[in-house]
Amino acid sequence: MAGAAGRGDGRHGVIIKTLGRVDYAATYDAMRAFTEARTPDTPDELWLCEHPPVFTQGLAGKPEHVLAAHGIPVVATNRGGQVTYHGPGQVVAYPLVDLKRLGYFVKEYVFRIENAVLKTLAHFEVTGHRVGGAPGIYVKLDDPFGHSALTGPRPADEPFRGLGKIAALGIKVSNHRTYHGVALNVAMDLQPFAWINPCGYAGLETVDLAKIGVSTDWATVAQELAQRLASQLAP
Repeated sequence: MAGAAGRGDGRHGVIIKTLGRVDYAATYDAMRAFTEARTPDTPDELWLCEHPPVFTQGLAGKPEHVLAAHGIPVVATNRGGQVTYHGPGQVVAYPLVDLKRLGYFVKEYVFRIENAVLKTLAHFEVTGHRVGGAPGIYVKLDDPFGHSALTGPRPADEPFRGLGKIAALGIKVSNHRTYHGVALNVAMDLQPFAWINPCGYAGLETVDLAKIGVSTDWATVAQELAQRLASQLAP
């Protein structure tokens, strides 16, 4: 694929490829082609990249959740979920794995991806949280470094009160083989998130590591996330 910048050593059975900044639509086509062509013996791969500005719609996406595109392309995809934004300064990780060979089901796969993000955030002393029924990872806006857990059910009318979304998750599974993946916000222009209802939720605030006070760079976060994903996705 054009833009490939490196190849991992395949530890944990996953070949890690760092693609750099690549066009979203071309990467989507490449993921789908890889998945359709793979055989039971094809090694699993993990692609790391960032994209130029783009809104992507999942299968459940509704046009009205794009409030104003401001000239940014909107690409329809076959992943789960609704609309999200990708842009420079965001680590996007695409695990291309065979769940049947690994020996676990989709629900556990999602749990493992979220675990990898939680462990990556913990490396930077940030405490991430899950919210039931809303895939992805969130942080407490008033105390992103605190260790207290979310307690009790979230308010039905304000399920994200006091929270900011720092990682979005959207996957596709075809014949037990995965593509699409997870996006972790590092240091990016967050304004485009205000032009959509992120993941279909009006008013959901989106944050990145820079906004909550973590000074780091794309390459450092990408390396940490890749290691955590490779470990979590092992059989």
